[in-house]
Amino acid sequence: MGQLGRERLLIIGGDAAGMSAASQARRLKGPDELEIVAFERGNFTSYSACGIPYWVGGDVDGPDRLIARTPEAHRERGIDLRLRTEVTELDPDRGRVRVRDAESGAESWEGYDKLVVATGARPVRPPLPGIDAAGVHGVQTLDDGRALIETLTGLNGAPGRRAVVVGAGYIGVEMAEALLNRGYEVTLLNRGEQPMSTLDPDMGRLVREAMDGLGITTVAGAEVTKILTGDDGRVRAVATEDTEYPADVVVLGLGVAPETTLARQAGLPLGEYGGLLTDLSMRVRGREDIWAGGDCVEVLDLVSGRERHIPLGTHANKHGQVIGANVAGGYGTFPGVVGTAVSKVCSLEIARTGLREKDAHAVGLRFVTVTVESTSRAGYYPGAAPMTVKMLAELRTGRLLGCQIVGREGAAKRVDIAAVALTAGMTVEQVTALDLGYAPPFSPVWDPVQVAARKAVAAVRKAGA
Repeated sequence: MGQLGRERLLIIGGDAAGMSAASQARRLKGPDELEIVAFERGNFTSYSACGIPYWVGGDVDGPDRLIARTPEAHRERGIDLRLRTEVTELDPDRGRVRVRDAESGAESWEGYDKLVVATGARPVRPPLPGIDAAGVHGVQTLDDGRALIETLTGLNGAPGRRAVVVGAGYIGVEMAEALLNRGYEVTLLNRGEQPMSTLDPDMGRLVREAMDGLGITTVAGAEVTKILTGDDGRVRAVATEDTEYPADVVVLGLGVAPETTLARQAGLPLGEYGGLLTDLSMRVRGREDIWAGGDCVEVLDLVSGRERHIPLGTHANKHGQVIGANVAGGYGTFPGVVGTAVSKVCSLEIARTGLREKDAHAVGLRFVTVTVESTSRAGYYPGAAPMTVKMLAELRTGRLLGCQIVGREGAAKRVDIAAVALTAGMTVEQVTALDLGYAPPFSPVWDPVQVAARKAVAAVRKAGA
């Protein structure tokens, strides 16, 4: 516990949510009022994991460029940050955690008045034969990124080098591009029929066609059964039920799951996806002295009304701000999300927000869908690029339920229009009346999102006729 008259705050996890909470709490309370100790089992803090594919692909330097605030900067602000220190057990009833120093192996108990759990997420790593072989990499932390780059450097980028990416979500698609940029022959193995399962299949098809055009071999319906190794123990191929795909390096892009092992062992409440459940203040439900944020929690989906696990740095930083304010005696809430995300494959931009068709079906909503083709600028202006916009709207009410966009330059960030409309609970008819910025270099007279909204209005009216 803290010294007399001073509270003690312990934070498990030194990335976005944990260190944002620590920084915000320190802004509100000085070291004489609040002792802050943060434990991070890795070598880095406050970094952008989203930037790792661009580091691997050579678009940005790393890892220093991906670090928002160094451990030294945190310590200068009066935060006792302990790297290479892992929390191995939570004891909420006694208000303490067990920690282990990775260098010495020494273990000790640390008491707290308040605790923040920001343990993040772990890459999905199925228990396949050979999954732990040399040359097989997950990509979740800067340490993971550095290990992958060391492997690629060791292979020396010789012509004919082959990379296999397993999984075609955001990380898988971005890593396929990064490896392509490094001169590798890239094969992307996907269990589904189309990449990017966060999109509806008809929009995912556009992504696959673009990847095919880049020379990335995309294999649909590929169920990986094992990783094959050579006599030296290194990966040599990835096996599916039907065939083998030669590989000098393998990157796993199978998504992530909440890292809540400690929370589960301590009996803290978990949701359907295994993430911690919190109230609007990010306090763990049923615990007065424990908060949680970042990729280890589930949050409210404002469109479906259900809890979801959406691991994004944007949310994690907001969680940390809210937690830091509340643990330091201030006030803040995190109301929820609408599920907005953007990505790119070379020049192809990919965006989505709200519900997919299967999401809407799962929560019992009836809806119409529309798809339109438009351009990023006025058609007569140089550089106008095509984009496809898909929109979901609820029957009868016309409430906007979701939007997906695939196109070239200027496409992805248009999804923010729909994200704001979803957060406000707007109808597609209201979206058509939005006063958006217009000039030929930036947009057609009718923005592509509003073109889709106009078509959705007509579809809702026709369905209700």
